[in-house]
Amino acid sequence: MKRTGPAFRATAALLATVALTGCASLATTAPSAARAQAAAGIQAARFGSVDCRQAKCIALTFDAGPSENSPRLLEILKEQQVPATFFLLGERHIEKYPELVRQMADEGHEVASHTWDHKILTRLEPDEIREELQRPNDEIERLTGRRPTLMRPPQGRTNDTVHEICRELGLAEVLWSVTAKDYRTNDSALIQKRVLAQASRDGIILLHDIYPGTVPAVPGIIDALKERGYVFVTVPQLLAPGKAVPGKVYRP
Repeated sequence: MKRTGPAFRATAALLATVALTGCASLATTAPSAARAQAAAGIQAARFGSVDCRQAKCIALTFDAGPSENSPRLLEILKEQQVPATFFLLGERHIEKYPELVRQMADEGHEVASHTWDHKILTRLEPDEIREELQRPNDEIERLTGRRPTLMRPPQGRTNDTVHEICRELGLAEVLWSVTAKDYRTNDSALIQKRVLAQASRDGIILLHDIYPGTVPAVPGIIDALKERGYVFVTVPQLLAPGKAVPGKVYRP
């Protein structure tokens, strides 16, 4: 199945709303709570070039790559000096574009997992969930020298079994607060408009660089949010001085 084809778009569109609705009852941790939980005894420490306890931070994240659109995206991010978090798929993505996985890590982006084959984890048996999570981790570690500590469940679908296996594998789950629904449109102006309408401090933006309309929207998104005073960070930077705890779910 071609991931950018109509079937994948239809499935994504059908499940995305259900996923977020279904996650409403989850016990999730906000970035500000993660920072506060770790802040006791820490005074004016800074994390990299930004401290999100003081700065107006937002995280740009991309799912389901790498793809043929990723080189241009990486150029844009480098030009704009913006770090991103990439939740990568294994089959037909990591295995097809290993050099892009290395480049993402080498250029300072956070490289994380979106499972091996985009299966809905809540429909799988525990051993199948474990395989979906272990395989991309193994490949990312082989390519970058660093094992992922973050994952994003396809369509945001998760449950207690997924949490427990993530805890076992050293993974925290990361959801989102901003979605452009770029799986439904190739209109870059509309994608930009949707992101800007939803953006807020400590937000986590969900985009997919596998779709042709998404990457052209990124420069406008970055410029507009910088004008509003936002500082772009990776998800780990957004949580610092807290750290993502395996088995926990993070969402603004």
